[in-house]
Amino acid sequence: MQKKALITGVTGQDGAYLAKYLLEQGYEVYGMITRRSTPSTWRLEYFNILDKIKLQKGDLTDSASLMSILFSCKPDEVYNLGAQSFVAASWAQPLLTAEVTGLGAMKLLEAVRRFCPEARYYQASTSELFGGLKEYPVQSETTPFHPRSPYGVAKLFAHSATINYRESYNIFGCCGILFNHESPLRGIEFVTRKVTSAVAKIKLGKQKELRLGNIDAKRDWGFAGDYVKAMHLMLQQDTPDDYVIATGRTSSIREMCKIAFEYVGLNYEDYVVIDPEFFRPAEVDLLRGDPSKAKRVLGWTPETSLEQLICMMVDADLKREQN
Repeated sequence: MQKKALITGVTGQDGAYLAKYLLEQGYEVYGMITRRSTPSTWRLEYFNILDKIKLQKGDLTDSASLMSILFSCKPDEVYNLGAQSFVAASWAQPLLTAEVTGLGAMKLLEAVRRFCPEARYYQASTSELFGGLKEYPVQSETTPFHPRSPYGVAKLFAHSATINYRESYNIFGCCGILFNHESPLRGIEFVTRKVTSAVAKIKLGKQKELRLGNIDAKRDWGFAGDYVKAMHLMLQQDTPDDYVIATGRTSSIREMCKIAFEYVGLNYEDYVVIDPEFFRPAEVDLLRGDPSKAKRVLGWTPETSLEQLICMMVDADLKREQN
């Protein structure tokens, strides 16, 4: 019997990659989409899968729409990828971030409990839960949480709510604590895509400089196409659990700039300008994940290196700019 999956945030980077992957696995895919005046489905069109997904109008802030969707679709698996997911924006819009990213997850969990309690539920958690823990240079599933942004705080609420529904109502709920994962479909506001887009424009003579904040901040970067496979694997296990999904390798934004500019034959030092405007009120200096549990239990390992990822993104942005 064909499995059914519901993805919130289906028009985002992870939503598009997950929808594509699940379709390839033979799933019937439903995608929740928030009504907007301008189309937001370009990522699904990028993969030529828009007509293969059954789009459902709904919003994480609206319990009635969530209950209606779950009642009509009766999915076997629910992937909650919907969120206000830009960390920098959460400082300017903390209440919106809390409402969508935090409370929205609990509203969805409650709808699952009421209308499809047998469904398996995936919560998109984040390395931002760990925040600035200098005494823990590598973060695992047992590392204490210390979020340092409104986004991280909202995600901690959603993470804890999932565990609570698992323990209180026997919901098959899993949290994927995903470290930074990027792709050619990443939003332009995220630093990796900001860099690769600027590199493409500078190489083609359309831009003169790249303005960034703290380029010595270090992150554990992977490829979104690899990471969505881990989400799916979590929901295929016998028991629900939480997993860190990461590469185990850390690199600075400076190193990432170096890779991107060198790929097109340029020196990043000639173009990168440090701008205080892009520094955050509370910076997270170092994040590096320990994916050993995911490897041991799920059999999951990342397949794409940072160098491969950045070159893939630069190629995609060069193609966009040339077209």
